[in-house]
Amino acid sequence: MASRAGHRTAEQLRALAESGAAELGEASAGQVIDWVARNFETEAVAVACSMADAVLPQIVAGSLPGVDVLFLDTGYHFPETYATRDTVARTLDVTIVDVLPEQTVAEQNAALGTDLFARDAGRCCALRKVAPLHRTLGGYELWFTGVRRDEAPTRSNTPLVEWDERNGLVKVNPLAAWTFDELQAYAVEHAVPVNPLLSQGYLSIGCAPCTRPVAPGEDPRSGRWAGLEKTECGLHL
Repeated sequence: MASRAGHRTAEQLRALAESGAAELGEASAGQVIDWVARNFETEAVAVACSMADAVLPQIVAGSLPGVDVLFLDTGYHFPETYATRDTVARTLDVTIVDVLPEQTVAEQNAALGTDLFARDAGRCCALRKVAPLHRTLGGYELWFTGVRRDEAPTRSNTPLVEWDERNGLVKVNPLAAWTFDELQAYAVEHAVPVNPLLSQGYLSIGCAPCTRPVAPGEDPRSGRWAGLEKTECGLHL
């Protein structure tokens, strides 16, 4: 992980995000990633990946080989998700970084009671995803996400390049304009690792206790925190 020491200031990075957004407009994913490669060193860049698929890490690694790929290891993932992570580490030119919460699941259960996710899903996400990611992103200047506009109404206005005020770095969403079908077609064409749960109706894959399959025609993220008014874990708000 890169240290922010000696890197550009927040003001410089904010200005770069604004100029990049203006320059790129609605550019292709490849053009967006090429812009990042021209303006950032590989060690200053991270890719966030939920291991639903490895399309984003695969594309980014083409221009930034060896790039860090952040996997939020909440302790609650499906076995298939961990297996996909291991396949990505073995087959792509990336460096997997497991981002861990301060407490194991057992420690959290002892401190806050068993199955916090069932009683306060927002707090569980904050402890096991949002806080660890925030802590880890402090070592980078830019992070890539695989957020797409077609995933949910809350993501319909996702820009390609933006300033992430909360985390204090540039945020890039090169696949924002892609559809789920385009993502799947790319994965097949380029033999990219894909979580087998996708073919079982899990169109948005998170922690096992809080994720269910999605019925045909449903919002892809409707399978996350089903029955709650919650649609985001807080990473992209």
